[in-house]
Amino acid sequence: MLVAGLLFAIMGVLVKIGAQKFSSAELVFYRSLFGLVFIALVAQVQHLSLRTSMLGMHMSRSFLGFLALVLFFYAISELPLATAVTLNYTSPIFLAIAMPFMLHERPRPWLVGAVLLGFIGVALLLRPSMHADELLAGGLGLLSGILAGIVYVQVTQLGRAGEPDWRTVFYFTLVCTLGGGAWMLLHRFTMLNWSDLPLLLGIGVSATLAQLAMTRAYRTGSPLVVGSLAYSTVVLASLFGIVLWGETLSTDRWLAVALIILSGVISVAATPRVKQ
Repeated sequence: MLVAGLLFAIMGVLVKIGAQKFSSAELVFYRSLFGLVFIALVAQVQHLSLRTSMLGMHMSRSFLGFLALVLFFYAISELPLATAVTLNYTSPIFLAIAMPFMLHERPRPWLVGAVLLGFIGVALLLRPSMHADELLAGGLGLLSGILAGIVYVQVTQLGRAGEPDWRTVFYFTLVCTLGGGAWMLLHRFTMLNWSDLPLLLGIGVSATLAQLAMTRAYRTGSPLVVGSLAYSTVVLASLFGIVLWGETLSTDRWLAVALIILSGVISVAATPRVKQ
């Protein structure tokens, strides 16, 4: 999970750099295209079937995941890296809220406190003193966390129905590639230079390897330990932002980041585990 955290933070850095030239939808397209090609090749070599009887649920999960990714990349382009990543990592809070309704499971008492703590952190991070541009980007970044929380519940539902991880990721990258490509054609397409390829390839490689590392971590490790270590991305993204762009957060915003991390860790600990 620490490897995944580092790779996700590197992806965030590359996305922030790429956002100076490319739109969020374009970055989603290039990020997803690499993953789609990789998974399709693995499926071909290992003779894995891509056919599914749960296409509707895959499409719902993938479409919401696509929206969450576009909003997350937009937030990265407009906000300090630490702020954007923290807002996206509110997803465990919204996962905790959504699970009782979507999976019909009774939440543990700690979840109520975790959710309240998380929203206090969000309120501090998106305090009204932000100027209008940051407030819009912050709201969209928070929305990416909300959508991601719902997506994680849908991934849980697919897993319980017997759908393998690689098939779920395949349909997600397929929808993101098609959605990002369509957005590019209808809205904006930036001509590529040879000098852009290392950056775009880096986004795709870091994102794909991070997903693989995270999947292996959750498959083989303690969910509480892995879920807690996932917040290493926030810490590493904060350090990258300070070193590369001189980004600084006020004391109350650092407190907000700490509250959201603590809330997320409690949510991970208190959310009922999926029985495989």
